[in-house]
Amino acid sequence: MTVRFTLANLVRCAPETLFDLSLDVDLHLRSMAAWRERVVGMPTSPLGLGDVVTWKARHFGLRFTMTSRIAELERPRRFVDEQVRGPFASFRHEHLFEPVEGGTRMTDHVAFDAPLGPLGDVAESAVLRRRLRHLIEVRNAMLVTEAQRYTP
Repeated sequence: MTVRFTLANLVRCAPETLFDLSLDVDLHLRSMAAWRERVVGMPTSPLGLGDVVTWKARHFGLRFTMTSRIAELERPRRFVDEQVRGPFASFRHEHLFEPVEGGTRMTDHVAFDAPLGPLGDVAESAVLRRRLRHLIEVRNAMLVTEAQRYTP
């Protein structure tokens, strides 16, 4: 069962600013500090099309490793990161940046499948959807704060 959710934020800055900040590895790591996320090997920052990065973090008291790739990139409008190896059966995150009056509408479309068949379906509905949504909300809050520093 694929879980899908969408988050949207209106941000007072140019799409280019928000787009570039969204691909900044150091900013991502700062936003995930509570989960002791780190990157294995330092990729270029900002990330670009085809870049592959491996993240390690602690969730639910367990260590997780996930390798993702920037599968699509259309600066400054959108990019997609997808899991190539890791804890999910599949994971896809589309980031959209739409210019609107007064700034940018930043939209995240997330779709994932947990592993382990029916047991994974229970975990998806009981815990994973809420946890992933929260992680992206925390990351987005830092992106918004950082992006607004660039707005006069």
